[in-house]
Amino acid sequence: MTRKKQVVNDVVIKFAGDSGDGMQLTGSQFTNNTALMGIDLATFPDFPAEIRAPQGTIPGVSGFQLRFSSDRVFTPGDACDVLVAMNAAALKTNLTALKKGGKIIANTDGFDAKNLRLANYPEGENPLENDSLSSYEVIKMDVTKMTREALKEITMGMKEKDRAKNMFVLGFLYWMYNRDMDNTISFLKDKFGKKPEIFESNVKALQAGYNYGDTTETFTTTYAVEKAKMIPGNYRSIMGNQAIALGLIAASQKSGLPLFLGSYPITPASDILHELSKYKNFGVRTFQAEDEIAAIASTIGASYGGSMGVTTTSGPGMALKAEAMGLAVMLEIPLVIVNVQRGGPSTGLPTKTEQSDLLQAYYGRNGECPMPVIASSTPADCFDVAYEAARISVQHMTPVILLSDGYIANGAEPWLYPQSADLQPIPVSFKKEKGEDEEKYLPYKRDEKLARPGRFPEHRVSNTGSVVLKNKISRVM
Repeated sequence: MTRKKQVVNDVVIKFAGDSGDGMQLTGSQFTNNTALMGIDLATFPDFPAEIRAPQGTIPGVSGFQLRFSSDRVFTPGDACDVLVAMNAAALKTNLTALKKGGKIIANTDGFDAKNLRLANYPEGENPLENDSLSSYEVIKMDVTKMTREALKEITMGMKEKDRAKNMFVLGFLYWMYNRDMDNTISFLKDKFGKKPEIFESNVKALQAGYNYGDTTETFTTTYAVEKAKMIPGNYRSIMGNQAIALGLIAASQKSGLPLFLGSYPITPASDILHELSKYKNFGVRTFQAEDEIAAIASTIGASYGGSMGVTTTSGPGMALKAEAMGLAVMLEIPLVIVNVQRGGPSTGLPTKTEQSDLLQAYYGRNGECPMPVIASSTPADCFDVAYEAARISVQHMTPVILLSDGYIANGAEPWLYPQSADLQPIPVSFKKEKGEDEEKYLPYKRDEKLARPGRFPEHRVSNTGSVVLKNKISRVM
């Protein structure tokens, strides 16, 4: 059969299914494949609540949206061109975001009577069998059945085999968009190389999905997106929280100050703590505190002792940190407070996004308590704003608030990463004990930046073995 290849400029795909269907993994693998082809992209993982809803229900739908284009991409897109719906709830949740005439790839096994009931469809109505989807191109596939058929020779339980159905869908999309599967097979080998049955089942499902598209006469058109015209250089895919972590590490290295993170886990900021904990070889120290107040208090102490202090949180945590932020302003302690914003004001929306903390960042402290506020615009931009926030903090002896949000934190895009030599230096000098050739230390004497001089607290060991601090910074009365 003769098939035609259609070149398109811009595509938005939404992968949606139950939180156990592997949509995040499917989306991230398609993303990596796209990035390796030199196509610009932006992503947004749409997680359900962390307390998992019952399987098949609308609150339990997990999604991953990917936009890729031969032009520059700045957002993950609004309306989708393709919706992958692994069950009825996924279709119902995301149908309004699909363009008229868009494609629906539906797993028919997820539209049985039970799934339709859980998705609150009227009894006896199946959207795949009536005319409610007549304005869309519907591609119906029994993904579950075909995955089981592809894995029939593998001695695994049916539940374990069904976990590979996301690879079947991925393989089909690789065929639809003229992609190579090698990078995903390499990923699966790295991840499951020591578990040969799991590795084999995923690879076979991936190949079965590709072959289904290639051998079925139903599909007459494949699609291709050309490379984007981007600045030459070395790129990597990066998420916002990863970029913040790397920006802070770079600032630590350029300033010569060890990085200390005091944090209390909170969605969607927790990944910064997870990421920084991997970099002990760069002198990074991470501390998981018992609450938000302890987290910022420990950071103030670390910064006062000569480290580059950072604390991370989201909206509810910002409220709890407010008094300690005021203390840091009064003492002129360098500090970076990262607020990865989420839905509010309630604490019940940890995986949803708002940019609603700007006034809190401006005015959310007692009295006249100003501090710089920097906001990131894209996942890659998070590196630059983290580096700049750290620079302002240590050179001007002030706390700095860095605003991000759930979309930016969990979204990904290609990042033209800089060379160390290209980063702006962050010279930092601290006054020491007055020597014969040094002028008298004046704690509130301002330099040309209107910043006071930094000063480490000094200490000596007494004859009893205890440490005695000789704090030379005047107290604010």
